[in-house]
Amino acid sequence: MYRQPDFQRKNKIFYLFDPKLLDDINTCNFVGKITLESLGSHFKVRPLCLSDYEKGYLKLLSELTKVGDVSYEQFEARFNSMKSSCDTYYIVVIEDTRTELIIGSATLVIEQKFIHNTSSRGRIEDVVIKNEYRGQQLGKLLIDILIERSQKLGCYKISLECKMEMIPFYNKFGLKREENNNYLVLRFRD
Repeated sequence: MYRQPDFQRKNKIFYLFDPKLLDDINTCNFVGKITLESLGSHFKVRPLCLSDYEKGYLKLLSELTKVGDVSYEQFEARFNSMKSSCDTYYIVVIEDTRTELIIGSATLVIEQKFIHNTSSRGRIEDVVIKNEYRGQQLGKLLIDILIERSQKLGCYKISLECKMEMIPFYNKFGLKREENNNYLVLRFRD
């Protein structure tokens, strides 16, 4: 039986991380032509919310990869698990306030390390812009935000995995392939 989501019952917004962390983003070094200040007034950049289940977040992710049939209860459980892993998951979304749909998303995952004087490493994952919004520099904005956030969090490096044809895009941000640096995959399911 479908249970009405908590966010609808309580009219409270539950963010994955504190939205104030996006307030101090320095856009001076952004690679993209678009900044938070120049973004159209109908776009809102913010952390993922529990209510984004109803705003097409999973449908957006399905433009990137296989998502599956995720119930609200599953979404809520995963959201709460990520939220309880303090200072680890930073999912930044772009909402089109005219349609109340999530049209862009990118994830920064922070790995805590013993190496580099107990530093951290940032990983960019799940970068996607809704097909009809592509070409507006929104993906560049999300990447710029995550790079800036990882620097503020003290990461010694940031990395991502991408398709070969996307390498020139990510090179614009200073990301590059390092010699003798490969990654291997063992999939347990599709």
